[in-house]
Amino acid sequence: MVQGYPRSNIHLNKEEKIMKKKLSLALALGLVCSSVLTGCGGGNAETQPQTIAAPTTEAATEAATTEAVQAETEANGAQEMVFVLSNEPDGIDPGVTNNSFASTFLVNCFEGLVTYDATGTVVPGNAESWDISEDGTVYTFHLRDGLKWSDGTDLTAEDYVYALQRVLNPETAGQYVDIVTAYVKNAKEYYAGEATAEELGVKAVDPQTLEITLIQPTSFFIDLLTMWVFDPVQKATIEANGDQWTASPETYVCNGPFKITEMNMGESMVLEKNEHYWDAENVTMEKVTLRYILDTSTALTAYESGEVDGIRNIPSSDYARLKAENAGIQSVPNYGTVYYNINCEKEPYNNPLVRKALNLAVDRQAIIDNVVQVDAAPAYNFLAPGYVVDGTDITEGRSDRGLSPNADPEAAKAALAEAGYPDGEGFPTLQLSYYSDDTVKKVVEAMAEMLETNLGIEVEITSNDWAIFYENVQKGNYEVAAMGWSADYTHPMSFLPLLVTDDANNNSFYSNPEYDAMVEQIKAETDPAKAVELIKQAEDLVMDEYPFINLYYKANNFLMKDYVKGYYMLSNGNLCFKNASISK
Repeated sequence: MVQGYPRSNIHLNKEEKIMKKKLSLALALGLVCSSVLTGCGGGNAETQPQTIAAPTTEAATEAATTEAVQAETEANGAQEMVFVLSNEPDGIDPGVTNNSFASTFLVNCFEGLVTYDATGTVVPGNAESWDISEDGTVYTFHLRDGLKWSDGTDLTAEDYVYALQRVLNPETAGQYVDIVTAYVKNAKEYYAGEATAEELGVKAVDPQTLEITLIQPTSFFIDLLTMWVFDPVQKATIEANGDQWTASPETYVCNGPFKITEMNMGESMVLEKNEHYWDAENVTMEKVTLRYILDTSTALTAYESGEVDGIRNIPSSDYARLKAENAGIQSVPNYGTVYYNINCEKEPYNNPLVRKALNLAVDRQAIIDNVVQVDAAPAYNFLAPGYVVDGTDITEGRSDRGLSPNADPEAAKAALAEAGYPDGEGFPTLQLSYYSDDTVKKVVEAMAEMLETNLGIEVEITSNDWAIFYENVQKGNYEVAAMGWSADYTHPMSFLPLLVTDDANNNSFYSNPEYDAMVEQIKAETDPAKAVELIKQAEDLVMDEYPFINLYYKANNFLMKDYVKGYYMLSNGNLCFKNASISK
């Protein structure tokens, strides 16, 4: 998902040796990835293989654990907590947004057909089981008995049909629409007005049975279904309220473990236990108040004074101290890369040599050590380390693109001169854009100084609130902009479409028909070895043209008091409170 720094504190990154995360995808290219989740209740969980669970698996162990927690709860008093977010989301409509700042709301207030558990395993959600046709193109999902919306009304397969038809309505402006059109039969045609609802590959066989037909076999389709763009939404509420249905607690009808009961603009949102959730008896936390404190130093003060129980973003200058004091830092390896978008359509940035010069002029190690001040690995490529096949990370041994941890001013100037700008002469003032955030501001200022010093060019810094900033990025109204990406699901295909021509999330406006064709091959490839080779070739092809300024590979770092137990953060940065409890 699109990742402004704050959500996972995108610049608070992975340790220099990225912890291997194995993902065993029975339905996904055979890639194996394991994620170490640090911070579920404040302690380190064992490394667990991320696998597709059998649809009929009963969570007996989880139920037993929940029963014990509930018994403990009686002695611990109120199950309420306050957690600080550093940015307001641009929206909390699962059919519209792709903004990481919305994730805390969406993953706790909605649930799709499948979901991730605390180990990163794909498990049944609203669907208790599913069948796949012999040719791998038709998925039949069997919904649980008695599913309800948060208002107590019935949730059926028709709600899933409506939700996807809504995403495929251009007026919805769904930012993840390409995820649907790329895989679901006739979805692209339906979006273009060239196919009917009857021809769309999404049908309600009966109230408890949903059928999804794909364009072609897609080995990682079950993983795709964990994304909120596939979540159901209630037709009656949206038709009655339009796009304002997300604007008040009364109309924000959802189906997850929590519901929103208060919306205090610019201050906080309150989540309370959804009594109509199918697994409500195993949800212990009664209330989660999500406060907005944009200044990270102010948020830290609130945390250290005991005013709040956790904060999402840690001031970089305090990271080392807090770690030494064992103050509750949680660090979760993340499939994510910190980079700055370069507008590949706009002159002179449409010249790969200019983009190469920018990359060579940046001192990644200085940014890591002196600005963000956390352990991180410099990034020279797109895909973050961690995708393992047959015991080997597929990113091992790849090219460094001629880059190094430190800047190379001579090579940078040589590339710029080859592009027609010797010693920076004639190069227009570079516009370096970012959104309001203390740490991002420091990174941008450091980068501006590096580019000016090492290339002999002028740099102008501009800033806006996230919503305005991101709208400009999407429209191409920028030259170089703070950005980044965390995988929405644990598979390289979460990254690769970002550079496909005309993809909704291709905000670098890079275009290469050969790369586009490779990505299409990867989508359809069922042989793991062949898929891996195609992935490597595709990354080599685009990274040799420097569509981004890659900075470093990241981890999610946040603070949580040790009496908060059971919460978990996934490798995509989603923070889940379904199993959380207070144990003081």
